[in-house]
Amino acid sequence: MGGCKAEEKAGVGEDWCYPFGNKDTLILKNQKKSPLVLRMVVLGMSMICGIFICTMCVKQIGSDSWSRIVKIEVGEQSCNKSAVLPSEVQFVHYPQPVTYSRIECMCNPVRFFAIISSQRSGSGWFETLLNSHMNVSSNGEIFSRKERRSNISSIIKTLDMVYDLDWNSSASKNECTAAVGLKWMLNQGLVANHADIVDYFNRRGVSAIFLFRRNLLCQLVSQLANNHDRYLKQLNGTHKAHVHTSYEANILAKYKPRLNASSLIWRLKQADDYTRDALENLKNMRHITIYYEDLIRNRTKLLDVLDFLKVPRRKLVSRHVKIHTKPLSEQIENWDEVYNTLNGTQYESFLNADYRI
Repeated sequence: MGGCKAEEKAGVGEDWCYPFGNKDTLILKNQKKSPLVLRMVVLGMSMICGIFICTMCVKQIGSDSWSRIVKIEVGEQSCNKSAVLPSEVQFVHYPQPVTYSRIECMCNPVRFFAIISSQRSGSGWFETLLNSHMNVSSNGEIFSRKERRSNISSIIKTLDMVYDLDWNSSASKNECTAAVGLKWMLNQGLVANHADIVDYFNRRGVSAIFLFRRNLLCQLVSQLANNHDRYLKQLNGTHKAHVHTSYEANILAKYKPRLNASSLIWRLKQADDYTRDALENLKNMRHITIYYEDLIRNRTKLLDVLDFLKVPRRKLVSRHVKIHTKPLSEQIENWDEVYNTLNGTQYESFLNADYRI
């Protein structure tokens, strides 16, 4: 026999049962209420902790970095890159600078370039021509400062600022930029670090514009005249490598250097070998080679450069005024000696240079 009873005492409900024949066994079942309030408290604390953690993370990242991350994500998601040829993908970029917002032009592709040249090869004039294009920004001879080329780390840091559009100069077009670059002389850390530079250019999709001068004798005369003015500062106590008026050009052109005839051939050969070796070491990257003489005689050569950079064709202009416009025979003090030295040699063609535009 067995039985169960229900009993209420002082507002407490309790069910108990025991099997017949064994009164020593007693089973009690308590009814427990659901801890809803406790659960709500735990949920609230979790939400507060989550908000606090997110706030601290945003502060550590910084508002600028955070906005840049958002912009990069949006840009990558929304920009249509299907029109870019597979062979050009490596050279098309969508940089998101930290120093300003490019959101309106976020999907306008940008090409990276570098004008690689040597002193007195017309690179200053050529760069002003490029900068007259509304969509091209060439930031000048950045590595003329020694601290920027002291080691490969400094060089790469500087290049990153240029190609991230965070380098500020008078040439910067900012939002409208379709091609951005700089002017780089061979002796400004480029030859010394050529292997790392080629690797960087290929990795970041940078194109090179090789600009050189065929007539090394003309280049030498220009170098000597420029060094002469560097010390004398003939224009009101100021040295100018490039001028914007014919008056200034005539003053600088009055200097006629006297060349060392005994070492002239060796000097020309040394300059030629230096350039050839540099081009050989830098050839394994996308590049175009142009010569100052070709640009002077045929301005349509500039269109080849614009096509190379994939920017719209425009008429390019420069305020630079050419300094040396007379024949070489009127620019070298000991012309007869120089003529006799080079006549009949591999450099004989240099004697017939025409400085006229």
